[in-house]
Order: sequence, then structure tokens, then C-alpha cells
Amino acid sequence: MNVSRWFAWSALSVFLGAGLAGCSGGDKKAEDAAPPKESAANESPAGTPEPGEKEEVLLEPFDPPTLAELDAKAQWEPQPVGDTLQMMRAKQAKETPLVSVEEALKLRNTSPDLNDKILSVLGRVATDDAQADFDAVINRHSRVDVRSTNPILTSSFAEIDINGLTGFGMFGFDWNLEPLATSETVKSWEASKDRLYDKVVLRDDLTWSDGKPITAHDIVFTFQTIMNPKVPVPAVRAGTDKLRWIHAYDDHTVVFFHKESLATNVWNVNFPIIPKHVYEESLKKDVTLKDSDYHVQLEDNPVCGGAYTISKRTRGQEIVLTRRDSWYMHNGKQVREKPYFKEVRFRIIEDPNIALLALKNGEIDEMELNPEQWRTQTTDDEFYRLNTKASGVEWTGFQFLWNLKTPFFSDIRVRRAMAYAFNYKEMLDTLFYGLYQPSNGIFYNGAWMAPTNPAPPYTQDLDKAEQLLDDAGWQDHDGDGIRDKEINGKLEKFEFGIVVPTIPERIKVCTLLKENLAQIGIICNVRPIEFAVLQEKMMNHEFQAAFGGWGTGSDPDTSENIWGTGHERNYGFYSNKEVDKLFDLGRKEFDRKKRGALYAKIHELTYADQPYTWLFYRNSFYAFNKQLRGYTFSPRGPYHYGPGFSSIYKVKP
Repeated sequence: MNVSRWFAWSALSVFLGAGLAGCSGGDKKAEDAAPPKESAANESPAGTPEPGEKEEVLLEPFDPPTLAELDAKAQWEPQPVGDTLQMMRAKQAKETPLVSVEEALKLRNTSPDLNDKILSVLGRVATDDAQADFDAVINRHSRVDVRSTNPILTSSFAEIDINGLTGFGMFGFDWNLEPLATSETVKSWEASKDRLYDKVVLRDDLTWSDGKPITAHDIVFTFQTIMNPKVPVPAVRAGTDKLRWIHAYDDHTVVFFHKESLATNVWNVNFPIIPKHVYEESLKKDVTLKDSDYHVQLEDNPVCGGAYTISKRTRGQEIVLTRRDSWYMHNGKQVREKPYFKEVRFRIIEDPNIALLALKNGEIDEMELNPEQWRTQTTDDEFYRLNTKASGVEWTGFQFLWNLKTPFFSDIRVRRAMAYAFNYKEMLDTLFYGLYQPSNGIFYNGAWMAPTNPAPPYTQDLDKAEQLLDDAGWQDHDGDGIRDKEINGKLEKFEFGIVVPTIPERIKVCTLLKENLAQIGIICNVRPIEFAVLQEKMMNHEFQAAFGGWGTGSDPDTSENIWGTGHERNYGFYSNKEVDKLFDLGRKEFDRKKRGALYAKIHELTYADQPYTWLFYRNSFYAFNKQLRGYTFSPRGPYHYGPGFSSIYKVKP
């Protein structure tokens, strides 16, 4: 069973409180794009302009060859198709538990050694269905509500968690971020020798939750919908825009045509799928996929292609998913492994203290812990009565983001002054209890794409900060103690706002920044904002500064739309032509060592430019109910990879 399919475009932004980012946004545009001749009847691009109407689109005209013509020239090479849960079982079969289950449940996680012992036992996946309680309900914690349940509108951690269980997908990746097609949905996957084509044959036992078959035509329709520039899907369009075309040769055979032979093509074929029969007509009337009454109704009752359906949604409180029998049963036979949980309930609790109380009372079964909770609030009998905890390395970095289009942060000297002004030691030692490590750029230290000898992280130096500000013209000209500068003939004070999710620990970091900047004559107003509003402000560049983080994507190229000039998720308007060039070269390089050197240079250049002030890397710290088993960790935490959540189960009472 692998009910979670994690999409390659998810560079997992937590910048929006619990958000996500993809790779590049759509840049290449053509006018009056027409569908290919062979597919004009039933595969026309969603949102194609009416005759005579001029409109920019992201798809160029393309006439695909016949399948016979393609087979004759492609020199197909088989690609991996597998089940990551079975792969994890095989991996763990070679590993020896360090303690017994009884001993692991008694341990208190106070050291890396004890953490290893707990995970070696409680992190083992089920090898026999008799071990799991298939009637169990799991109550999961979510810090924020989802903005949308439509898979292609996904843009947050919360939405990834929901759509990973309800959505249909063909591809995923394992705990080492190695790509594969999932055997639950794909019969075969082949790539041409020149890497310009990918051919996928779907299984013939796939249905949507309304009983309609899932076909290759759904994949084509979704691609063309994503590539409709009026459809607001920047995260999912990232990477998908590198595809030239997708064509369905029959109900089960689909071919992906790439624009170029790229190392990243293996990731660009990976995106969520929506049902053509549900959205084909409604899209013509509402390209937002969310504003019309029809789409509003679908938000609460979507047609799902995954192992679960949404059975209840109380906004701001709870989302309930129910296991779908037609996922694992087909024509009276079991064709896929039965998902472990009968229901998955996402309890939306914004306040971490209330969430922890709910965990201790058994009202939720898992939650991510902040450093204070890990160190001081989960060490007593009350916590260990029902729960245990575990941690793992996670490639998630947090930072301050500066909007370079504002008069405050367009000057690199000011951005470097911000880096020198902040008290990293107080943040790391006091706010985060020594659990996090300092960050020095976009890629995690030790990752294959990070520099071998990275620049050291900044440390606070107020004298250097003040000198840089003086050099940039930000001085106290009117003697009121606040730095100012003449801009467009008017003396402007250095006073700005920083937006931050309504999460206490993140507000504390911004408050520390405020205190530090006040020491050097700058006013920083901390503005906590509800998640959905913050998300919109970031997308629309309606901010001066922001606090948040980016997690790792499945490939370093997935960060191009954060750093590439003009890309949709480059919220701070950063631009460096050398960085753009290196991303282009990185996609074209197939040698991993050489690719790594290119991305390491990107790391160095962005760190030198300081469009962000990089703060810290966050590890995974989680609490789990003692009835849960099978949780393992990856660079994307315990859930956002394969098997991820799919391996977790409750033991029988």
C-alpha cells in the first residue's frame, strides 16, 4: 500500500505557515495555440480561446506522431515501477531492532541513542495484516485549514497532506528522494534513450470515487488545464511547463513529450491529476476552479482518485477522510493493499499549546512539536502515559524574506546589514533550546547539491550593520533616533512591517528581529496574519518582509521558481542572471557530481546576495500515540515521501 503519492513539484514551502513551492513558473508563451490534429476532437486544451480571440497561452501547436512511429524511433528503456511500502519492508527486513517493543514504549527520548532505539522498533512497518487494526481511526493534527481540496490548487503542507491521500498520481519518490512510478496505478513506465519521451501504461482497474474509470485522457486534460494561464496553479505549473505536450494514445497509454533532453524530465512528468468528466465543462465557465457554485460544492465533496474520500469538512475545525473500498477492490477482487485506517481525521488546531493538551488527552494521535514542547513539555508522566516521541533530520530552512522592490531592501548593503543585525545565538540557544542548527543558504549542509566548503553562517555584529546602513544612505538625518533617507525628494523613515503566520514561536523570532533592529535605529512592525490571508499576500507580493521557510524539493531544480528571475514563487523579486544561467545548465547536466557543483554555485551566489536572511535548519520533532507504528523519517519529514504516512498503522487493541 502506498496511499500517499508525493508530487515532485512540491519543494514544500512552510513560508506561508504551512505552504509549498514548486519549480519554475511558466515563462514561454505562444499566441493562438491549437490542439494537435489527432486529438482535436476530444483533447482540445482547456480554456482555448474562441475563434478570432487573441490570447496568450503556454502551449505551442504540436502534432504528435503515431504510437507506431514513436515506438520505432524511441529506443525505450524501462524505468522503475514499485511500491515504496514493500521497498521499506525489504529494507527493514535487513535491520535488527535495538530493543523490544515493550522496552521502546517505556523509553523516554532524551538522547540520539534512545531516539534510535525507539525508531528501530516503533518505526517498523507492518509485515502482516494481522498486526494492524483496519477499523482504526487516526486523529491527525493540522495547524492550518486547507485553502482548497482540488489537487492542482495545492499550495500548502495542509493541502499536501489531504491531497496525498485523496488524489490520484502516477509517480512518487522514496526516502532517498529517488523517483519511481507507483505500481498501484502504473503498469509500466519507459523513457526514450534520448530522454525526450516518457511512455506510461496505466493499470486498467482504476476508478474515480464516482465510479468512472481513470484514464489517460484525464492526464491530458489535467496537463492542458495546468497550462491554461488563467488557471491559478503556480505551484503545480512549476516543472509541468517544461513539457512540450502529453498525448493519450488510448485509455491507458499516455506519452509525455519533453521540450529538451533534461535531467529533470523525470520529475516534470509528476503532477496531480483531476477528473476530466468533472471539470471539463465547468472550467469553461470558471477558470479559477473555485469561485462558481459548482466548484464551491466540489471543494467539500470532490471526486477523488486516491485511497480516501472527503466525508466531512467543517472549515477551520476538521476534515474527515474515509477509506474508499473501490480503491483497493475492483470487480469483487482485492487489487491493491487495503489502507490501514478506516478514517483519517485532520483536527485543525492553530494554538500549539491547545494541540499538545489534545495529544495528552488522546484527542489527537500525532503532532509536530516545537523546541520548547520537545525540551520542557513532553518529558513527564502525563505525556508518556499515552505517547512517545521521535525525531529525524529534515532539510527545511527558515529565513527572513525581503521584498527587493521596496525602497528598504533593494540595496544589497541593507540586506547584509539585516544579516549582521540579528541575534542568531539568542534565537538558537534560547528560543529553540539548542535543537536547531544555523543555516547558511538554500541547500542543507551535507546534501549532494550543497557546497563542500560553504561560507560560515552570519553572526551578529551591530557595528558592521550600522556601517553598511550608513554607506547605503540610511542615516539619522533629522535627529529623532530613527534612520531615514531621501527617496523621490522626500525623507523616508526606515520603518517596515514583517508578516508572519500566527504561530507563537515564529512570532517570537520576528519580535527578536524587531528588538535587534531598534538598537540600530530601524522600526520593524511585526504583523501576525491568518494563514489564508498571508498566503494571498505572498502570492501578490503585498509585503515588505516576511518570515517563513522552504523545505526540500525532490530535486534542487525545484527551487528555480523561488530564485529564478520572474518566476511565480519568487516572492521577493530576486534576480541574478548568473543564477538563472546555472539553473538552466543544471537541468541539462546528467552527471550528478557535475550537477551538484552547479547548484552549489547557486547556493553561494544567493547567499552572497542575501535576498533572504538565512536563520536555521529545522529538524523533525514529532509526538506519536503509543498505539501507532511504522513512522520513519526522510529529508522531507515523516510524511511527504513514499511510503510516508502510508506505512503508519495502529496496532490491534
